[in-house]
Amino acid sequence: ILWRTAEKAPEAAEAMKVTAQHLERLGVIDRIVPEPVGGAHRDPAGAAAALGKAIGEELDRLVQIAPEQLRRMREDRFLAIGAN
Repeated sequence: ILWRTAEKAPEAAEAMKVTAQHLERLGVIDRIVPEPVGGAHRDPAGAAAALGKAIGEELDRLVQIAPEQLRRMREDRFLAIGAN
């Protein structure tokens, strides 16, 4: 919106601190799932496989945690966003 052109999207994301690296550092996301070489649009099946693997790993980790503890963790996490 600020730059009024899609070509400036990477610059806008960096300026607004919404890159994957920024979001990970802020605790908004748990991890970054790497894209296949050339990007997800060049290898959608590879991207889907990597994403599926990452989701499976996270679900395996989360099912080990009691529901009430998960709720507290989620609440703490979102209350902490922007506090630093």
